[in-house]
Amino acid sequence: MSPTIRSVTVGDVRLQVAEAGAGGRPLLLVHGFTGAKEDFQDWWEPLAERGWHVVAPDLRGHGASDHPERPEDYSLDLLEADVVGLVDALGWSRFVMVGHSMGGMVGQAIAVDHGDRLDGLVLMDTIPGAASGGGLTMLVFKAAGRLLSLKTMARLVRKPPPKSPASVRRLYAERPGYADWAQAKVLASSPVMAKAMMAELGHRPDRLPELRSLGLPVLVIAGEHDMPGFVAGSTAMAEAIPGATLAVLAGAAHSPQLETPDAWWAAVSAFLDELPLAPAPTESEGRT
Repeated sequence: MSPTIRSVTVGDVRLQVAEAGAGGRPLLLVHGFTGAKEDFQDWWEPLAERGWHVVAPDLRGHGASDHPERPEDYSLDLLEADVVGLVDALGWSRFVMVGHSMGGMVGQAIAVDHGDRLDGLVLMDTIPGAASGGGLTMLVFKAAGRLLSLKTMARLVRKPPPKSPASVRRLYAERPGYADWAQAKVLASSPVMAKAMMAELGHRPDRLPELRSLGLPVLVIAGEHDMPGFVAGSTAMAEAIPGATLAVLAGAAHSPQLETPDAWWAAVSAFLDELPLAPAPTESEGRT
């Protein structure tokens, strides 16, 4: 069950992935903007122990994956293509996905474009687009893209944001090395990626009309103290997607898997446990 780290070539990029539980049911964990595969590190082994083949990639421009140098090498469409290409490289015909923040935006796109390959989807601390995300949310994205360099962001993340909830302050105070780790993730991100993605995230179209046609199990998670517009956006998604479940986690902000881990685990593990059984992986699907 011990996780392994390896690189997988997907199209024109190499993605570094963490992997645990090979041979189990496929589960992809996708991080958000300036995040990393280690955002889910606490859960690789617990999920593998429950029978999941866990794979968590660093997206292009993040962590130890390739950092293409041109702005045109970054977009939500390209991130979606990378994730689908990674799943193909792993030999998975079907899978379950957890997408956090920007990773949740990628998850929405995959659900719309490749929903026949998803057995379930967790949309975590994400929004469906500018319209439902709220004007303030989009203003934050646009302002950050214009004003904040990654070096500035890296300095800012060394301390809890002003007026942070107790769960965030506790994370900084009690988790050894957390500030260093948060800063390192930002510094390991491509400045070209950051500028390109901030520009796109600030004006992305509303996906709610497309999400209304989904026909798969969906869990929508938000922290009650998430960024402006994210609880409203999550609520709108849960109301739009047929049969979706909404979990607003008390005390959490934007990363509940770290801030309120017990509540996050209870919501996610219950959802995963209730998913209909999928066919067992073929020999090629179980081979890595």
